[in-house]
Amino acid sequence: MSIPIEVIVNAGSGSVECEAIKERLTALFAENDVAANIHLAQGGAEIIELTKKAAEGSAEIIVAGGGDGTVSAVASEIFKTGKILGVLPLGTLNNFSKDLQISADLAEAVKTIAENHTREIDVGEVNGRIFVNNSSIGLYPNIVKRREKQQRLGRGKWRSAFWAAWRMLKRSAFFAVRLKNETEERIVRTPFVFVGNNDYEMDFFNIGRRAKMDDGKLSVYFLHRSGRRGLFLLIARTILGRLRQTHDFEEINVEEITFETRKKQILVAFDGEVETLETPLHYKIHPKALRVIVPSQN
Repeated sequence: MSIPIEVIVNAGSGSVECEAIKERLTALFAENDVAANIHLAQGGAEIIELTKKAAEGSAEIIVAGGGDGTVSAVASEIFKTGKILGVLPLGTLNNFSKDLQISADLAEAVKTIAENHTREIDVGEVNGRIFVNNSSIGLYPNIVKRREKQQRLGRGKWRSAFWAAWRMLKRSAFFAVRLKNETEERIVRTPFVFVGNNDYEMDFFNIGRRAKMDDGKLSVYFLHRSGRRGLFLLIARTILGRLRQTHDFEEINVEEITFETRKKQILVAFDGEVETLETPLHYKIHPKALRVIVPSQN
């Protein structure tokens, strides 16, 4: 590649060792005859700042090094520019890279970027906020907020997550939401609304996996049994791999959808990050709006 690529690494990601990662990446890109400008970002604000600067520059490829939150932040800044997204899976879960079958081995991931085989994939949007995996309201973002509060008090991550989930399940987690799409308008009572960028496998062994990322549809999932018993049954069916077989679990596929609640503001999760947004929430899909580098067999 004649023009250097820009590589933005989240120094706080799960598998990043700040002292060694820049040196190793420089060597790996050099082995693949790629000139790379490598930047270590300290947090989300710096990731956005570096990505904006890179998007305004001459580099055709901008690489996100980190987990799903990092990839989402970088993608949100470049998807309208026509530039290409590369991914180095350096986070804890790396769901986006797994769906694209990008190797978790750093050397293989760099080789994939050097080969520069691209695909056009969809991105989702809610109230101007871009997401590459999924977004949700209700149970999940509230558990995350409670978990983070417990972690700030000095408790471990998993202990905090268990405590937060238990507290949410003990109380009434159901809320009323009015949904509007191209064909219907109705009110549902549910503990969560999950909006996927394309269709997700929803069973114990494949939660979070997507067979396609360019189908041009949002997949919306929710439970509408009004009680904790329904929620526990949902968890049980998920473990048994029978989630789609329950009448209380519903899935709809749409290009756009709006959610209204009684609250003027609501916690919303995007690719693992949580923010507070004004309601109503308007979701839509951008078909094949993002070019991303994938392994050549894809």
